[in-house]
Amino acid sequence: MMLRRLPLFVSGLFALGLALSGCAAPGPSVAGGEGFNDPIEDTNRAIFGVNQDIDKAVILPVAKAYRTVVIPPMRQAFHDFMQNLNAPVVFANDVLQGQFRLAGNTLGRIAINTTMGMGGMFDFATQFGVPYHANDLGITLATWGFDEGPYLVLPVLGPSNPRDLIGEIGDGFADPGDQVASAYHRLWASVARAVVSGIDERSRNIEALDDIERTSLDFYATIRSLYRQRRAAQIRHEDQNLPNPAPLGSLTPGPALSPAVATAPQLHQVSAK
Repeated sequence: MMLRRLPLFVSGLFALGLALSGCAAPGPSVAGGEGFNDPIEDTNRAIFGVNQDIDKAVILPVAKAYRTVVIPPMRQAFHDFMQNLNAPVVFANDVLQGQFRLAGNTLGRIAINTTMGMGGMFDFATQFGVPYHANDLGITLATWGFDEGPYLVLPVLGPSNPRDLIGEIGDGFADPGDQVASAYHRLWASVARAVVSGIDERSRNIEALDDIERTSLDFYATIRSLYRQRRAAQIRHEDQNLPNPAPLGSLTPGPALSPAVATAPQLHQVSAK
C-alpha cells in the first residue's frame, strides 16, 4: 500500500516545491552580495530565541553528558551506524541527481559497512578510500532548479527553508528504516533514532557553535548566513569545513569540527538588525 502511494506522494512534493519556488520573492541583500530572503525575520528571531533557551536548558546539557558518559569509540560507532542507516536515502538522492559516481560510492559503502562493519558500527569503507558524503531531497530539489524560498527557523529543529523542509518530509517518507518501524508499529524506534542522531550531532558541534556565538555581533544573522553557506556547499557537492547550525534538523550529519576550524571569521559577518 505504501509503495503504491509513493508516486502520488512524490508528485505532491514536486507540485508543492514548484508552488513555493514561484511564490518566493527575492529578499534584500547585505554587504558582500548575500541575499538572505528573511521576510518573517521578527517571527524567526522569536523562535530562534526560544530554541536557544531550549538548547541551553536541555539539549546542550544532554549533549555534554553524552560526551562524558559514552566513550569516544562508542560515540563514533553510534555515529557510523546512523550514517549507514541513512545511506539508502543518500543513494536514492545520488541517483535522482544523476550523480552516478557518488551513487556507486554510496552503494559500496552500504555493502562494506553493513557486512564487514557489523551493520554499520564501523566505517571500513572510509579506510578503503570510499568516504562518506551527505545527500538529501532538499539538495535534489535544488539540483532540479527549485528555489529555496524564504528563510525559516523551525521550533527546536532550527534553520531551514521550504525546500529543505519538503525534502526532510520526503526523505522521512522514503527512509527504509522508518518504513520498517512504521510497518511494525514501532514509532519509538524512529523517534529514538532521531534523538540519538541529533544529540550525537550536537555533541560534535559544541565548541564550534560556542565559539561562533562568542565572536558574533548578531548570532541570529551569523547562523542564518552559516546555514545558507553550508547548504550551498552541499548542493555543489563541495567539501566544506562549516559546522552544522541545525544539528537536530535532519539525519544528514556533517563532520565534527574543532573550534579552530569553525571560527566566525570564516562566515560573512552581518551586523545586527
